[in-house]
Amino acid sequence: MTALPLLGAEEEFHVVDLESRRSAPEVDALLARLDGAEFAPELQRSLVETNSPVCATLDDLRHHLRRLRATLESAAEPLGLGVVAAGTVPLTHEGDAVSAGARYERMQHEYQLLVSEQHICGAQVHVDVPDRDVAVQVVRRVAPYLPTLLAISASSPYWRGRDSGYASFRSMVWSRWPTAGPPGNVETAADYDAMVAELIASGTISDPGMVYFDIRPSSHLPTVELRVCDACPQVDDVVLIAGLFRALVGRARADLDAGLPLPVSRHELLRAASWRAARSGLEGDLVDLVGPSLVSPPLVVGQLVDHLRPQLEELGDWEQVLELSQATLARGSAAARQRRAYGRRGEFTDVVDALIAHTQGRTPVSEPPATVPRSPALLTAYHPTAFDEAVSEGGTVLPHYGFLFRALDRMGPRGMVAAESALRTEQRARGVTFRVGDGEPDRLFPLDLVPRIVTAEEWSGLSDGLAQRVRALEAFVRDVYGERRIVADGVVPEAVVANAPGWSRLGKLCPADAVRIAVAGIDLVRDRADHWLVLEDNLRVPSGIGYSITSRRLIRSVMPDLEPPAGVVGLEPVPGRLRSALLSATEPDEPGADEVALLSQGPADSAYFEHRLLADQMGVPLVTPRELQVTEEGVYLVGTGARRRLSALYRRIDESALMAARGADQRPVGRAIGNAVARGTVALLNALGNGVADDKLVYAYVPEMIAYYLGEPVLLANVPTYPCVDADRRAEVLDRLDQLVLKPVDGYGGQGIVIGPHADRAELAEVAEAIRQDPAGWVAQDLVSLSTHPTFAGDKLEPRAVDLRAFVLQSRHGDGAQVEVLPAALSRVAPAGSMIVNSSRGGGAKDTWVLR
Repeated sequence: MTALPLLGAEEEFHVVDLESRRSAPEVDALLARLDGAEFAPELQRSLVETNSPVCATLDDLRHHLRRLRATLESAAEPLGLGVVAAGTVPLTHEGDAVSAGARYERMQHEYQLLVSEQHICGAQVHVDVPDRDVAVQVVRRVAPYLPTLLAISASSPYWRGRDSGYASFRSMVWSRWPTAGPPGNVETAADYDAMVAELIASGTISDPGMVYFDIRPSSHLPTVELRVCDACPQVDDVVLIAGLFRALVGRARADLDAGLPLPVSRHELLRAASWRAARSGLEGDLVDLVGPSLVSPPLVVGQLVDHLRPQLEELGDWEQVLELSQATLARGSAAARQRRAYGRRGEFTDVVDALIAHTQGRTPVSEPPATVPRSPALLTAYHPTAFDEAVSEGGTVLPHYGFLFRALDRMGPRGMVAAESALRTEQRARGVTFRVGDGEPDRLFPLDLVPRIVTAEEWSGLSDGLAQRVRALEAFVRDVYGERRIVADGVVPEAVVANAPGWSRLGKLCPADAVRIAVAGIDLVRDRADHWLVLEDNLRVPSGIGYSITSRRLIRSVMPDLEPPAGVVGLEPVPGRLRSALLSATEPDEPGADEVALLSQGPADSAYFEHRLLADQMGVPLVTPRELQVTEEGVYLVGTGARRRLSALYRRIDESALMAARGADQRPVGRAIGNAVARGTVALLNALGNGVADDKLVYAYVPEMIAYYLGEPVLLANVPTYPCVDADRRAEVLDRLDQLVLKPVDGYGGQGIVIGPHADRAELAEVAEAIRQDPAGWVAQDLVSLSTHPTFAGDKLEPRAVDLRAFVLQSRHGDGAQVEVLPAALSRVAPAGSMIVNSSRGGGAKDTWVLR
């Protein structure tokens, strides 16, 4: 590009009555108060269009868009009218109200009901090009990127008083026009004009202006017109789309000048990608045409911005477009924001009021949330016997779940069955599986449709307690492999550490200043609204982060219209934060300082899907011990490519499996890696020997660790625990077997647990004898009545017991560690009639929404 390409925008607006909030066919009265040069009627008399002047910069465009919107509002308010920039408005007037004029009357006669339905608004961007031949070439080259721009603009979830299930239902209505959709396969202006002439001759359209392709060359000017987007409530979204579109035009012209061939994209796939964008907006996955595959919107948008960086920098738009794209992704689509507004009270008037405010750049005034009806259809047979997180004892849905049950009630049991079927189909397509045990076949990850909600206030308190606990556990692991001060001072008995199943001599190999617990998985339960308890600590190779990320993508994909009023903390940054935590363990000046790999046992591991996902999301290689070679200089990845030195290994392989494994040179590799860790030539995260701190017996002493190492009051309590190795406690346990939960100290995955109140006499006698034979191998805990959560089962909701696995990262920071609690929590669900949530015992999972 030599000269700066000029651009302009046309915006369409709904005219609404400020009292009823319905669309109002009053555009004639409104236009009478406006300068006709910049304002014009549209097909429906409840719509009005603005035309910006030609602009050289995005700042100029923003200025004029704001000016035109303000002018519209100042003319509308004295008439009792408001203006809304959105693809649709929830409430429309009854009957036909087509604007006057021969062209519009002819369209109504020809297209009938289609014209009556056009209560829709779009945003169109124009960019100049040297001539119309270039314009036709640009159209073909830009077309594959248009679904992303549609997703950014999506602002039309509601249609005639109901949720459409789409983020952009406007595009669904618009697609009914015979010429709507991806552009035709022509390569010159003459070809394009001939195609238009044939369409007119066929009687399909009456003039060139009725070619409604998603992108088209102007019929009379050397410009390219973007037509796929919804009208956007926020001006900055229009500016972002304009900036991306102008850069796409620049990129297409550069490719044309370089002689690159036209992209090959199947027409059907382009339509499918646009449909997916209309369905999902920025809340569900989008189609990557290379593959094709489903990809998260932050990745698609981020890749597009990066792809266009040379053109954006040349235009002087790089920093602004990057900032706008990040802001748009952070707040989500306009469709999602409308659903949040509706979710507060279930009132469409709130949606319209929010749209009016956003159109003028104001912050909407929100009414306090209200409860939903006492007995939504899905809860008629819902009878929890313990504290339920979503439904009160009286059967009323709690306020922060109101939006969710409005959406689920709209779907009804049949809709939820269909969504569950779609969920399983997506899981199969993405290979979202797990394996219960060795020799077992892979199964679909058992994910429930109904998300679990954790409020921002709850999460803040949990985060403080989780961070405190992990800091104390880190101090304990360092201490027991060092001076053992906590033992010498009599806080933790010597036998507890000496007999810990997870203690290992390999734990002594870790450098004294290294972070040993890079990733902790802490299991939590609650028995009332304000009472969370820690159930278990997982400090070796905790799994679930990847399944949490995948659960969010799956639920968003099949039900993108679920949207809480406050919004949900996104999980897109989680892989990057995990990678940063791993890199913090490396020496930045050392060779290969940024070379991190995820170390897995390979396909034999039950969580191999998660290993692949996290490695891919972090952008690091997934390796097995067989691909590693250890020398005095360090640990190397060897294989088909050049040998690479690795600075850190994210260990997702069990310690015993690592010790038994052989490396690329056929030598035992586990101990060799341990020695490399001791020499400081590689970091291993999590460290070997961490199991000393996460068995069921050591767990009982974590509150004492917090007091001893941190000198702080305990923020998250344990479930009351009785170590059977203590004679007095053992006697009490044996006397109360039928009241307690009995757990083997080295148990894993729910195996060996006996729930006293649910056990028969033979089971209790058997566990009593086991305790007498090996008292150090058992602990008992008070029975906690786990909270329940609505779970879709068959064709109805049932209360099922749930726990919560939260993930805590530790990064090396100077001489200490920086602790971060990830929002990627995994809720686990017990089978009907059970309190054991482990997948190996038939449990499932839920997407967990931490509210903003």
